[in-house]
Parts: sequence; C-alpha cells; structure tokens
Amino acid sequence: MVQGDSQDKTIRHLFFAFLALVMIMVSGTVGYRLLGGEQYSWLDCFYMTFITLTTIGYGEIVDVSDYEYGRLFTIFIAMTGIGVLGYVLSTFTAFLLESDINSSWRRKKMKEKIAQLKGHFIVCGVGMVGSNVAHELAATGRPCVIIDANMAAIHHFLETHPEQLWLHGDATDDEMLRAAGVENACGVFAVAHEDNMNLVISLSAKQLNTGLRVVARCHDLKNVEKTRRAGADEVVSPDFSGGQRIVSAMVRPNVASFLDDMFKTDNNVRIEEVRVPESLSGKSLSVLYHGNQDSLILAIRHVNDWLFNPSSLHVMQGGDVLMVMASSEGRLRLERLIQGVA
Repeated sequence: MVQGDSQDKTIRHLFFAFLALVMIMVSGTVGYRLLGGEQYSWLDCFYMTFITLTTIGYGEIVDVSDYEYGRLFTIFIAMTGIGVLGYVLSTFTAFLLESDINSSWRRKKMKEKIAQLKGHFIVCGVGMVGSNVAHELAATGRPCVIIDANMAAIHHFLETHPEQLWLHGDATDDEMLRAAGVENACGVFAVAHEDNMNLVISLSAKQLNTGLRVVARCHDLKNVEKTRRAGADEVVSPDFSGGQRIVSAMVRPNVASFLDDMFKTDNNVRIEEVRVPESLSGKSLSVLYHGNQDSLILAIRHVNDWLFNPSSLHVMQGGDVLMVMASSEGRLRLERLIQGVA
C-alpha cells in the first residue's frame, strides 16, 4: 500500500471516530438534560458529559443521585466515551505521523543524505528500464539517487529497496538535478519514457556538470544522433538491443546463458572496468595480482586496441582500461589495491 492510500484510510477512520465522539457527546448532553430536568442548562449537561469523558472528575455538575439509572447512565457514557476518545487520539496521532509533518521531516533527511554524496549516479525515471538500472546499481554497491514525477513508480521501487534515496519531481528541471547532486555525480541515466525528455535531461546534465557521463535511452533510432549532440555519451535503444539479445539466444545460446547467469547470480559477479592511473605507467600487471584473488583480468584496452588474456608481465600505461570479472567486493578491493600500489 502506498503512502497516499494509507493516509486516505487513516482519514476515514478519523472521520468515523469523530462522528462517534460527537454522537456520544450529544447523547450524554440530552440524557443529562432529561435526567436533571430544566433546572440544569444545556451547557451544564454538556459540561457534565465532557468531564465524564475526559475523566477530569470535578464532581457531578448534574446531580443524578436521585434517579435509579442516573449513575448507570454516567458509567455507560464514561465507558463508551473514553474508549472512543482514546481511539480518536490514537488515530489523530497516526494521521500526524503520516501527514506532511512527517513527510517534510523525511524529505529534509533525504536531502541531507543526498548532499553528502560524491561520485554517485542519478537515475532519471524508474519505469520498467529505470527500475532495473537502479536495481543493478544497488546490487553492485554503487550509490544512486532516483528521480521520477510519478510517485506511484517511486513507491513501487521502494517496496524492494526501502533504503533507496529518491526525489519526486521532473528530471528535466535543472533545480531537480541540482537537488540530486548532479555537480558531484559521476553519471546520469536518462531513462524516462519519452525520447524528448531524455534529450533534455542529457542536455541539462551536461551543462550542469561537463565532467559526468550521460547514458540515455532512446526508442526511435532517428533520435539517437540528436540525443548524442545534446550531450549523451552513450545512447541505448532497448528495442534494438533486445533484438540482438534474441538473436544471441538463438545462434550462441551458451554465451547468452553465461551472461544472463552472471547478471542474475546471487554473489553479484559482473564484468567490470577499472581505469589504470598514470602513476602505474611502466609497471607490470603482476603488481595487481598480489593480495587480490577474487577478480580476474580478462582484457586490457589501450586507446582503441584490445589485448585479451594479458600476461602478468604486460606493462600497463596510464589511461588503460582493465576488463575484470569480479564481485562488487572484489572490484572495490582491486580499486583499493591500485590506489595502494600507485
């Protein structure tokens, strides 16, 4: 159940509780008027009912001791009224906790956490594609902030990722990207439903931070070049990629199965890429093998050339990119090892 549905349910309970309380107050006022007679005003009768419900206990404003059922009536009003009053107070407290007061506090804490992020990712849109993007980032230990104008989509993702940082709003708005920490981010995923939105997100993100990497989703292939010119470093068409994946499942099923199993495995093994710093130029690959047994270097890319299954004696150059098979923990250990050796 989403927060809006929960609040609606609480409001309904609060309405019926107040209605029951009003009925008890009216019944008590009328009852004491009938029992006490016209010598007691309606205000006296109302006050008698009020102090009975609230257990103030100032004494009987309306004297009903001469009536056989007078005090039994007081007991009835007290038992039913106190129970209803307690329910009203508890329901009202729940409403406050689920209302804008609590939401404002949570939004403030969320913004404080986002402001502390550096080198994180921003996922603009958490539909079918965006939710899988955010899930993959979470599975590999990469912090991200999700943005979506559809609160239901955010709540749906939070059901399985309750600790996820999120913002509700239009990702094409510069202020929303700033709130997500775009100046300190290392990448933006423009994966909204519409190509024109992804184009604007790519343009805005690059203008706010020229150093980050932008990957955009594009349905119509004729919009690919436009999106690249707008600032996207990479443009992916799910329909085109899906067609290639279907062909792979037919003509190279074992390769496709291997890649699928790697992305679905519980230990989060992935093919990762790690950039070699300039400080490691001239050093052999073997310096990265000591103390690192849970990652496998598959290939090295130098400029536009690939070297597969490199020897441990291979000399690295600054800017080389290592293609590594590792878990998320193995990738982090390799990165720390590189920093230590460098």
